[in-house]
Amino acid sequence: MKENKYRVLIISSHVIQYAAPLYRLMAQHPKLDILVAYCSLQGAEKGVDPEFGVEVAWDVPLLEGYPWVHVPNRSPRPGLGRFWGLINPGLWQLIWREHWDAVIAHMGLGYIYASFWIAATAAKFKKIPFLFGTDAYDFQPRDGRQWKVPLKIWILPRLFRLADVVLVMSSGGIQFMRRLGIPIERVVLTPNVVDNIWWVGKVAQVDRQAVRQRWNIPEDALVVLYCGKLQAWKRPIDLLHAFAQANIENAYLVLAGEGPLRSELEMEIQRLGISEKVRFLGFVNQSQLPPVYRASDVLVLPSAYEAFGLVVNEAMLCGLPAIVSDRVGAKWDLVEDGVTGFVYPCGDVAALARILRDLLSNREKLEKMGRAAQQRIANWSPQKHVDGIVEAVERAIHRPQKRTQ
Repeated sequence: MKENKYRVLIISSHVIQYAAPLYRLMAQHPKLDILVAYCSLQGAEKGVDPEFGVEVAWDVPLLEGYPWVHVPNRSPRPGLGRFWGLINPGLWQLIWREHWDAVIAHMGLGYIYASFWIAATAAKFKKIPFLFGTDAYDFQPRDGRQWKVPLKIWILPRLFRLADVVLVMSSGGIQFMRRLGIPIERVVLTPNVVDNIWWVGKVAQVDRQAVRQRWNIPEDALVVLYCGKLQAWKRPIDLLHAFAQANIENAYLVLAGEGPLRSELEMEIQRLGISEKVRFLGFVNQSQLPPVYRASDVLVLPSAYEAFGLVVNEAMLCGLPAIVSDRVGAKWDLVEDGVTGFVYPCGDVAALARILRDLLSNREKLEKMGRAAQQRIANWSPQKHVDGIVEAVERAIHRPQKRTQ
């Protein structure tokens, strides 16, 4: 340790807008002396997001307030989402040339990348505690390919036993590790969070009426919000059908996001006869999201698979209850049915329509649930995530030297 601090190398696949506030907090923590190693600077540089389908340049600071280095990617075909897309041999030298109390594969750097295995091997050879995690809560793959399930059942218990400590993002993750047979003392909850203080400060500055005017939506109307990429696996078409079935007077549907499904959604809106009730905002950058939430009344996230769903955090910080499918990981910790939101069976359009109809017909209930959502999310904070990291590092360091798997 240096000056009674744990010297920790944190390795991230790329620059992630949600991670920067966490790294700033870690850099200020009295027990941590961190260095963030990026395998790619994607996210900090302007580029086309393949899932949004548009050029994205985040308009919030991502590389300020904490120490970081860029480890060059030597992949012949660099990119995210492919095993050989990240090959960062410099990680080996970085781990070996300095003293580290722990190495953490964090925020995006998972076992699907070659660089994860470079870091894991280097840490194991040098006998440095190696921590990594998951946001998963079951074996189901996002792409729905069921042949992967038995493979995961065989591989994942062996994989996670490689970690001195496993970091999980939700209570569902803790249950998942138990199913895999990972000892509970080697599992630590590091909540999946956004920058609560930033969101609360920004939403307090929003003129709700002015936003509604820009949308051409009456001030007294009810607004249902979808916020996310327009991808088939997020099932926004389910929401269109449920909204049409609910047939709520003086209600509007706002879709914030972009993606390949947009043209299909526009055609479906025409077919359903709800064009006058729907607004497309396109891609909305980070600094412009608080007004979107503040001018809405309830968030709906109908995804077929969502490891957590940080839009739920954002919505609750802005005073919105959340309606989510039972395939959204936030259901474990944030969405208490009938209190801070509702959970419905994924793909059950009729059930979603009933929830929308019942909730939007009772403004008093809607407002009460919004307040409850704000109270719940206040305790699901970046500080809790950082506290979890410290706890995990301490557990890993103090494990017996002989690490039986």
